Amino acid sequence: MHDIRSGSMSDNEIRALITLIDDPDEDIYREVRNRIVELGSNVVPSLERAWEVDDLGDLFRNRVEDILHSIHLSCVTDRLKAWKESGCDDLLEGALIISRYRFPELDEMQVKSRLASIRQDIWLELNDHLTAFEKIRVFNHIFFQVHGFKGNKRNYHAPQNSYINEVLSSRSGNPLSLAIIYQVLAEDLGIPLRGVNLPNHFVLAYLDEDSMGGADAGQDGPENVLFYVNAFSQGDILGRNEITEFLQKLNIEPRPSFYVPCTNMDIIRRQLNNLANSYQKLGDPERATDLERLRDLLGSPEA
Repeated sequence: MHDIRSGSMSDNEIRALITLIDDPDEDIYREVRNRIVELGSNVVPSLERAWEVDDLGDLFRNRVEDILHSIHLSCVTDRLKAWKESGCDDLLEGALIISRYRFPELDEMQVKSRLASIRQDIWLELNDHLTAFEKIRVFNHIFFQVHGFKGNKRNYHAPQNSYINEVLSSRSGNPLSLAIIYQVLAEDLGIPLRGVNLPNHFVLAYLDEDSMGGADAGQDGPENVLFYVNAFSQGDILGRNEITEFLQKLNIEPRPSFYVPCTNMDIIRRQLNNLANSYQKLGDPERATDLERLRDLLGSPEA
């Protein structure tokens, strides 16, 4: 038998390795599993073909499903690490990585095409002479009235509210997912909106364009915020006092971080945390654990 610990393997050797997946010896299976997972995404088509064979038992299929999940999770993990190391400048990329966790066959170009269509509709109604408030009114009209986006208040904690591909399809999401789509579109249109990480909520800050920081902001102070936008509530415009009142209702002491933009890493970390909590509520601890591990790759939020 080929040494399964060696480096590259031929197609025949891979097929031979796959036949050992249902070996009753746990030690052999563990070594086989580790080797297949190391081979990565290239072995996925062979595993999927093997799973479809009719006369193989439940043990084989269950183990193949477990291996496929491990390979997929490893790919998502590697991509999230690369996004973090690149500086997290591309918020859409971060959100697509999270969608990829749940939807391995996700057509990312289709997601980008849908966003581009919405962006085009907004762009056609904008001009350089509009004030900040007027730009948001135009944006809100196209985003909420024409394209029909809304907050999902009936099924608030459902996982589908957090995956942007699902939100783009249903036009319904939670405060964070709607704000992510809103911010991605705004960035493409040159509108200076950035996410604000409030407790139990998420809004967007419209920044003074002359003093605006980078995409992975965090350095923009409250004096640079002109107003706030609540994407979960049809784009309502809020002032600093309304943010303070919201915190008071929650009996939460105001912090400077509640009034200023957070980083893209903060946004994706929160998205992962929301999803982990959603799956815990659904009684799916395995997915919750996966998402907690992905969240932890991004480190702890700053106090």
